[in-house]
Parts: sequence; structure tokens; C-alpha cells
Amino acid sequence: MNEITTVPHLTTALTGPFQNLERLILENQVSIESWFRSAWRQINAPFYASVDLRNAGYKIAPVDTNLFPAGFNNLNPAFEALCIQAIQMAVEHIKQPIDKILIIPENHTRNLFYLENIASLQSMIEKAGFETRIGSLMPDIDAPTKIDLESSKSVLLEPVVRDGDRVLVNDFNPDLILLNNDLATGMPEILNNIEQTITPPMSLGWSSRLKSDHFGFYQQVAQEFASLVDMDPWLIDPMFRNCGEVDFMKREGVDCLSKNVESLLSAIKTKYDEHNVNCEPFVMVKADAGTYGMGVMTIRSVDEITELNRKERTKMATTKEGKKVTKVIIQEGVYTHETWGAEETVAEPVVYMLDHQVVGGFYRVHDKRSASQNLNAPGMRFEPLAFDDCCISPDPNQDMDCRQNRFYTYGVIARLALLAAAREITSVV
Repeated sequence: MNEITTVPHLTTALTGPFQNLERLILENQVSIESWFRSAWRQINAPFYASVDLRNAGYKIAPVDTNLFPAGFNNLNPAFEALCIQAIQMAVEHIKQPIDKILIIPENHTRNLFYLENIASLQSMIEKAGFETRIGSLMPDIDAPTKIDLESSKSVLLEPVVRDGDRVLVNDFNPDLILLNNDLATGMPEILNNIEQTITPPMSLGWSSRLKSDHFGFYQQVAQEFASLVDMDPWLIDPMFRNCGEVDFMKREGVDCLSKNVESLLSAIKTKYDEHNVNCEPFVMVKADAGTYGMGVMTIRSVDEITELNRKERTKMATTKEGKKVTKVIIQEGVYTHETWGAEETVAEPVVYMLDHQVVGGFYRVHDKRSASQNLNAPGMRFEPLAFDDCCISPDPNQDMDCRQNRFYTYGVIARLALLAAAREITSVV
């Protein structure tokens, strides 16, 4: 199996100058790839992941790393072969005899966009040579249920049953359980103590995982990488703070939150002055455990914390499926200076990886949001990244700001987040 990291060639038009940070990464491409090879010899990458990036021009940083990524249907189908090869590598790295894979999806039957993702994921795994079924944990799925999709594809959801120390669907006895369910409401009892391998591990679900833990690991990775290329790690690392218990409805923990917001805004201003950045500092207050862009707000001053109205507090109080927010991460706000189309709609790149291979991505675009706001919100749309060729490195014969080189830079930052996630997994398994 070819172990090189393949980065597709981006053909989607971007705006904005190619900055010194990107130039530095391109000039150090050989040592960077050697460094990554050494890292992956020491630790296994997650089976898959997606990373939300923000490119502010003066800084490029991950702002979220999803270990149960949806959206595979938004990837460019022209490079499906890249995904198939990466899936084969990911299964090889599990180092067990695997022929049958059971996907456990989110508990959705009406979210057809999400089910398109499951259909695409199942198709790629099957084309990689593995018999694949979809097992539902929903209590109202008590018989095989076929759901037709707008793409003309369909998914067959089958109830998962327990047989001793194994889980099955009908007579299908899988070798590997692939979670595409972030377990926000807890670890399913039916999956506890089974002998089959589960990936990603259930301990990485949002019922126990914290964003602040992940970004702690990322901070360490960013420092190591910065030493390699001789740069300020802040250029690729969003600073953060976190508090203890918070209850937005009862206004408990607000003092701690305010102090950390004030501290982080001051730290950002110091860095802006150091790097001659003429922008207003802001922070993102996020649920420390959560996804779907819920429980997120933009804050520019401490006063905004103390003056939250009931509607804003209610919005922050719960996340997916009504899970109560008890912890938050206060993360440095990173502007996005990417835009899409003639209307220059604000956008941010999302990079997808299978094993340690970059396999593509898309832009998250939102015409109702600004460059300092969360784009993962109702009203967003996805614009696939199109590729006209496949490359394993930047192109030194192109202009420094060519699209191929810019996407290579995005792939480097995303792989740093992936390496942080790999270390995170090792720490809890």
C-alpha cells in the first residue's frame, strides 16, 4: 500500500493574498512531510475526521475537529478512488482481519441530507472491498427500513441486536463497528463490552470528550511544528481558556466566564500588536462538548457576557438533542477572509481526511453571517472543492499563491489537528 499523503489539487477560486505563513509552509515542504511520516510511524491516525479551518490571512487555524464527520456526500466524486485507497489503509492500520463493517449512524430518519452522507460512506467502503451494512440504534427501527434519497440512492437501516459479546444486524456479523454517531447523549448500553473493535472509540463521543482537551493536544502539536519551521505557533493555534461548571439559565459561573473572556481578549490584543494586525479582537464561547454548531456565540467585550438576555442564555443553555451545557471553551476568534462567488459571501474551508490522507473537502458558505461569526448555522450551504488533478506536494513551478499551493497549506494545518486527535485518542483508550 502506498503510504504517501495525497493532497488533491484545488481548482475553486479563492480571494485574498498569499501570506507569509503559507509561504513559510511551502518553503519547508520536504522537512514537513518527513516530520509527518515520523509522527505517523509512532501513532495511528483516527479512521476519519473533518477539520473546520479559518483563514484570516495573518493566521490560519483549526477551530473544530470532528471525529464523526458527516458530509461525505459533499466531496468531489471524481476523486472517489482517493477515498477508497485511504479506507483500505485505515482498515489495514487496525491490524485485525476485517471483511465486514457495520456503520452506526446518528438517530435520524428525516434528515435526508445526513442520510446522503451515510449512503456515500457506505458506497465508498463497499468499493474498498468490505461488505457493509447500516445498523440503527433507534428504538422505533425494529425491522429493516429502506429510505429513498433525492440522489436516487437509498439507505437500509437495520436494528442492531446483541448476541453475547457481539452485535449483529439480522445474520450479518461484523468484524468492525464504524461509528458515525457522536454519542452526544451517552454511550449506548448495547455497545458496551463487545468483543468487536469500535472506531472511533466510544470514549471520544461528546458525552465524554471536551473541545478544550483536544485543543490542549493541538497546542502541543502546534508548538512542535512551529519549532520545526521556526515560526510563532500562534499563527496556526487558536488560544483558548475554559472554566468549571457553567449554568447560563441560573447565571452560575458567569464571573469565571467573564474573567477568562477578559484575559483572552487581552492576550489576543497583545498578539495583534506584535504582528501588526489591525483588527478588533473577539472570542467564541462554545459548548465544550457538542457539535452541529449549537451553543456558540461571538463576544467582543466582557460586558456582552454580563448583559446576555434570556433568549441568548436559552440559546447557550443546551446543544444537540437538548443536552445541557455545563462547560464552555472560550476560544480565540479567527476571522475568515475567504469569500465565495461574485457576491463575496463569507466562507470557510472544511478539510476531510481518511486515515492520515487528505481526501478533499468543501467550503461552508453563509450569506447571512459575517467574517467573525460561526458559519455552522441554519442557512449555511456547501460548495464542493473541485479538483482538476491529484498531487502529493505543492507545485514549485507555480506562483506562490496558486490554488494547488493554498490547498496544500490547508492540508498541512488539518493534518496537525488530526495528529492532535490521534494523541487525544491514545490518552483515553
